[in-house]
Amino acid sequence: MLSCDCHAHVCGPESRYPYAPNRLYTPEDASPADYRRMLDSLGMERGVLVQPSIYGSDNRALLDALAQDPVRLRGIAVVPFDVDAKEVELLHEGGVRGVRQNIVDLKNGKGVLPLEPLRALAKRIQLFGWHVEFLMHVDEFPQLDRQLADFPVDVVFGHLGYTPTSKTIDEPGFRALLRLMRDGKAWVKLTAPYRLTMSAMPYRDTDVFAQALLDAAPQRLLWGTDWPHVFIKTALPEDKKLLRLLEHWVPDEQMRRRILVDNPAGLYGFTRP
Repeated sequence: MLSCDCHAHVCGPESRYPYAPNRLYTPEDASPADYRRMLDSLGMERGVLVQPSIYGSDNRALLDALAQDPVRLRGIAVVPFDVDAKEVELLHEGGVRGVRQNIVDLKNGKGVLPLEPLRALAKRIQLFGWHVEFLMHVDEFPQLDRQLADFPVDVVFGHLGYTPTSKTIDEPGFRALLRLMRDGKAWVKLTAPYRLTMSAMPYRDTDVFAQALLDAAPQRLLWGTDWPHVFIKTALPEDKKLLRLLEHWVPDEQMRRRILVDNPAGLYGFTRP
């Protein structure tokens, strides 16, 4: 079916790919071969590897993983705001299709985005058809749709918008995300529900967030495993159960196909089925 896991990471070995000294965690090794085996176990043909924070902007582990399977895999890199065009071109040739911005760990304060450097970065990647993927708690950004209304490229938000289940779908920032989706400016990944809650699988208190996203704009949704599930505070999830959770959220088979196949094919530059 050419389905795609749109959010995963590769890690290690540290002896070959050194971790950033200021990292928040040290993961177990998770190799590209391990990842491909996991994809096979789910019956998924494609995957998107996202640069984890442990590497900062050193994308060597990501690029080496993409080079092992350039047809099946795409990547999201981390780059400095002032990355030059030549570096973007080299990353594009290596299978990268976007850049990740970790807003969670920035010290700008809640609701504050470094908009000027973000816009400059977006203009540098625009020619390559890339997007900016944000790791951020959207509930902290009540003006999100206004802040990104005229952003130069598409934006992607991980983990259902990363609003904890202690809050509600009526949070101004979450409503702003829904408006961005309806306006065709934002994508959202149905990933890592366990990062929003302290409840156990199947994380029923996340259902309302998934349903709100589906009601807003299913054509702007993606799905991913978040494999290998690093730095989590709940029990390690089973990837097959996460896929079944998507079936619970999206019982319509045609809609699931759109989320698993059609949407990622366009966003990440896979050959369309």
